[in-house]
Amino acid sequence: MNLVVIGAQWGDEGKGKIVDFISDQADVIVRFSGGANAGHTIVHDDVTYKLHLIPSGVLYPETRVVLGTGMVIDLDALFEELEELERSGISCAGRVLVSDRAHVVLPRYKQEDIELDRNRINPIGTTGRGIGIAYAVKSARDGVRIVDLFDDTFLEDLGSEDRKYIYSRRDRVREMVIDLSAYMNGVRNENVLLEGAQGALLDLDLGTYPYVSSGYSCAAGAALGGGIGPKKIDRVLGVCKAYSTRVGNGPFPSEFRGDDTTLGDEIREIGREYGVTTGRARRVGYLDLVALRYICRTNSIESIALTHLDVYDAVAAPRVCIAYELDDETLDDFPSSRTALENARPVTRTLEGWNTPIGSISSYDALPDAARAYVDFVEKFIDTPVDIVSVGYSREQTIVRRNPWTE
Repeated sequence: MNLVVIGAQWGDEGKGKIVDFISDQADVIVRFSGGANAGHTIVHDDVTYKLHLIPSGVLYPETRVVLGTGMVIDLDALFEELEELERSGISCAGRVLVSDRAHVVLPRYKQEDIELDRNRINPIGTTGRGIGIAYAVKSARDGVRIVDLFDDTFLEDLGSEDRKYIYSRRDRVREMVIDLSAYMNGVRNENVLLEGAQGALLDLDLGTYPYVSSGYSCAAGAALGGGIGPKKIDRVLGVCKAYSTRVGNGPFPSEFRGDDTTLGDEIREIGREYGVTTGRARRVGYLDLVALRYICRTNSIESIALTHLDVYDAVAAPRVCIAYELDDETLDDFPSSRTALENARPVTRTLEGWNTPIGSISSYDALPDAARAYVDFVEKFIDTPVDIVSVGYSREQTIVRRNPWTE
C-alpha cells in the first residue's frame, strides 16, 4: 500500500509526529519533496529528535527511508543529521537512501537565496537555506543532481569552488544512492509511506502564490517525487492543527488580530509555535475551514489527522473560520487572488470549550462532549473524516479512530 501524508495548512502541522506514529506499519518511507528548510520535532521513547531532511520513520530500526527525487539536498545538513542520529543510538547504515535524480543544494545558493529575497519588492521570508535557488536552477535546467556528483565529465563545466565541494563529499553519499523508480517497483508489495514537506497551502501551484515554497507539497507531488505513477497512490492523509499557523510573509485571513492578539500569544506559547529550523515565532489564527476544505478537495484527502487539540484545553469558547468577508461580499471558497486573501477577514463560528485537560485521554469516546463536538464540526464542514486526533506531543498521546493503513 502507498500511503501519502501531507500538511493540509501552511506547514508545521505536526506531520513529523503523525508520520512517526504510523511508521510502525511502514516498511519504507519516502520523503518526496523539500529540503533542509523543513523541520520535524518528534518525541520518541521520551527523547526529542529534530529532523530536517531524513524522514522521521528512521527511528524504527527496521524501516528504510528514502530522500526522494523531488528533494533538494544539502549534503552537509544530511551528514550532520546522520551523525546526530548515530550519536543518539539510531543506526542509519544501509537504511538511509537517496534518489539519484534528487538535486543538490550548493553552498553558494544560500547567500543567493538571502540576496534574492532581500531585493524582492515583496519579500517571501525565506529561511536562507538555498532551497528556492536550488529549485530555480533546477527549473532553468542548470541544476546538479545526485547522479551528477559521480560524472567527472559533467563536473568539468562547474566552477572550482563547486567542484571542490562535491569532490570532498561525494564518496560519503555514494553508497546511499539508488534508482528510485526501480527501487519502488521492487517494494510494490510492501507498505510505503510517502511524506511531504511544508503544507499544501505553500505548494507552488495550489498555495498562496507568490508566498509559497519553490517545490511541490501537494499530494500529486508524491507521484512525481516518489518514483511512482499517480494510479499507485492508494490513500492520502492530511495533517492539520486545531488552529492555524503560518511562518514568514504572505496572506493569512484567519490570523488573530485586535482583541484576539492576546489569545494568539497564549496559543503560541502553549503550542510551542516556533520554527524548528529558524526559531522564528509563528503567526497564529483560527482554524481556517475554508482553506482546509479547499486543500482536501484539491489533494483528494480521504482523512485528516487533527493535531494540537489539547492546546484549546483552557480556551473558553474556541472559534473557527467558516467564510471570509471581503468588502461587501461573503466568500465561501478559497480565493486565488493575493489581494483578496490579504484583505479578507474571517467570518467565525463560536464553539463550546471543554475547559479540562485531555492529554491523558486515550480513546475518542472518552473525550469531553465539547471536544468531540469541535471535531464533528470540522468533519462536517470539510466533508472529510478525522481519523486521528493528537492530544499532546508524545506518540502515546494519539487517538486513532480509523487506521489509515486500512484500504
